[in-house]
Amino acid sequence: MKIRVWINQKEYQDEIAPDTLLLDYLRAKGCYSVKRGCDTSNCGLCTVWLEGKPVLSCSVLAVRAENQHVVTLEGMQEEATRFGTLLAQEGADQCGFCSPGFIMTVIAMKKELDHPTEEDVKAYLAGNLCRCTGYMGQMRAIKRYLEVE
Repeated sequence: MKIRVWINQKEYQDEIAPDTLLLDYLRAKGCYSVKRGCDTSNCGLCTVWLEGKPVLSCSVLAVRAENQHVVTLEGMQEEATRFGTLLAQEGADQCGFCSPGFIMTVIAMKKELDHPTEEDVKAYLAGNLCRCTGYMGQMRAIKRYLEVE
């Protein structure tokens, strides 16, 4: 089946199998920030933006992105670097495996929510798992990011 999609502002047209996951399609296009973690839509490692909204690419078929725009971490390096720096400064980036999906979700949250409370932040990030740091450093980094930006 044919698909036409924009990934990080670059147009792609391909023939794909109908059951191809968006995660696999993106990785085949060199978007290695999109990671496979749980295959159950519970960890957030595969988070990308589809038409500006965060989605879990492990649970979206690539054909659902037909004629749409997908953004991965590779497509937003400047903004991701700003928040990633705050994560590092707060000691919340230990192994870094969860960072791409986490960063994508935090940046989307900042665009979507006006002046979120700590409870709003926790609810928005509920599907992002970190196995190394706990969440205190991440929360400090998020608070700083929301204040600075």
